[in-house]
Amino acid sequence: MNRLSIKIKYLGVLLLALLTFAACEKDFTDPGAASEAQVLSTPDGVIGLAAGAQRRWSVGRQSPVYATVAGAGFTTGELRLINPGNTSENEVALGYSDLPGSNGILTSIWEQALLTRNETDKVIANANIIPNPNTRAWTIAYASIFNALANGTMADFFQQVTLTTESNAKFSPGTDAVKAAITTLENAKSVLTPDDGGLRSRIPAGIDIPNTVNALLARYYLYDGRYAEAISAANAVDLSKTSVLAYDAVSTNPIAFVSILTNNVYQPIDLTLGLPAALQPAANDLRLPFYFQDITVTDNDYQAAGFFDDNLAGFPIYVPGEMALIKAEAYARQDQLPAAITALNEVLTKQPADDAFGIGAGLPAYAGPQTKDAVLAAIYANRCMEMMMSGLRFGDSRRFGRPGPNDANPERNRNWYPYPFSERDNNPETPDDPDI
Repeated sequence: MNRLSIKIKYLGVLLLALLTFAACEKDFTDPGAASEAQVLSTPDGVIGLAAGAQRRWSVGRQSPVYATVAGAGFTTGELRLINPGNTSENEVALGYSDLPGSNGILTSIWEQALLTRNETDKVIANANIIPNPNTRAWTIAYASIFNALANGTMADFFQQVTLTTESNAKFSPGTDAVKAAITTLENAKSVLTPDDGGLRSRIPAGIDIPNTVNALLARYYLYDGRYAEAISAANAVDLSKTSVLAYDAVSTNPIAFVSILTNNVYQPIDLTLGLPAALQPAANDLRLPFYFQDITVTDNDYQAAGFFDDNLAGFPIYVPGEMALIKAEAYARQDQLPAAITALNEVLTKQPADDAFGIGAGLPAYAGPQTKDAVLAAIYANRCMEMMMSGLRFGDSRRFGRPGPNDANPERNRNWYPYPFSERDNNPETPDDPDI
């Protein structure tokens, strides 16, 4: 995909979003569409391209929102497949050597992340055409959110990634993509101003840009082992605010629209979340009735609720509880167990009324062993529950050292995804697929 020639077009007048067509050696252009140069030559065009990147990321079955939730969910046993005729989902559910590079889920994650990064790179590089300095700063920050998500998501699913959009792009460790995400977000934070310059009225509603920048910084600092900075960034997030990818009657929530409401693709596995017995949610955990439509079903027909049972439901870029769990993990990995337990208890004892989304556990404070391994296991279990169907569980499973596909009692069926054929066929720099 990296060597493909990309021509940018409008998706629609309201969002000024863009279609990007790719082909090996050929350009498929619409003579009636705006050229890339034309789009990037006006403030409206640059802002529209940023809004188009949000649409690419969040709308449709090919979107990373759909693909990451399905991919991480099936790879870690969080989801159950209802209809095996959904070939891409079935292959990810089987995992191991049954997941080919032609798979639609992994191809969507790779290609849509590359395209999102390419589009937002162009927004950031051409934002100087926006005359109002506040609008310009907020446009950069807005685009940076999706640029960072693209890099961070690729690193969650693929062992190596490309960091540039060019012919025969070199591959780098996924850890470098996390660092690139951090750099992008740090720049976004440095340019943000108190006044948005009217940007929020020109992009889809729902995203709290300053809080999202801090929340993603906390996430990726944690992934990068920069624990003090992760704690600081998490503390900077206003937990009374939400930040979601919003939907409407035309651009619907892809998980609800494709799977949950049709009840024909996938649903949650059951109330265990596919976790081993020691990590499963307590029966009185209030997050169960939040994320499940009914917790007393027959015939194991559990169906998702939360952010997934309404075509108009917004998909959260982060949930408030993630920030407490980032702090808990960061403290625990530094052997600061009392502080880690304090942060973990913020999630365990939280009532629904105390959470901006209504996610509360309502459980007693942590009373398990005061050891690093035990506390980290509790943090992992609560990430699985608090952030159910977030698309983050695959990376979490590896980071917490949970049993992999070659271990006894595996909790995931892959360690990394193979590289898409679309990349391998066009980029000779594509490395060998990782072992399972």
